[in-house]
Amino acid sequence: MKIAVTSQDRKTITEHAGRCRKFWIFEIEDQRISGHSLLELPKEQAFHDHAQDAAHPLDDVDVLISGGMGTGLMNSLARRGIKGVVTDKSDPRQAVIAYLDGSLRIFNDTACEHGGCHCH
Repeated sequence: MKIAVTSQDRKTITEHAGRCRKFWIFEIEDQRISGHSLLELPKEQAFHDHAQDAAHPLDDVDVLISGGMGTGLMNSLARRGIKGVVTDKSDPRQAVIAYLDGSLRIFNDTACEHGGCHCH
């Protein structure tokens, strides 16, 4: 399993998944993190600028955790077989650990309640 986490500053979870170009990719084995790496995308591969029907570097992830994403991106991810997750956590690694143990607070039904992103 692979979990991607938006992290434009490489330290915290980014609130706007559609514009984000840096992602921590966590490899998961036996419900534990077995490794991680940073994926940096060119501007044209940010979700807002990428053709929805074209292949994407994140197509092989199972889950995308972010601080915010609109329903359009959430639906686009679902069509790719990726579960979109919105959280108020700020630490990427801790968010993945919490997701794996079922304790991650998820805001998918109210994606904009976490703060000032422009999810609409």
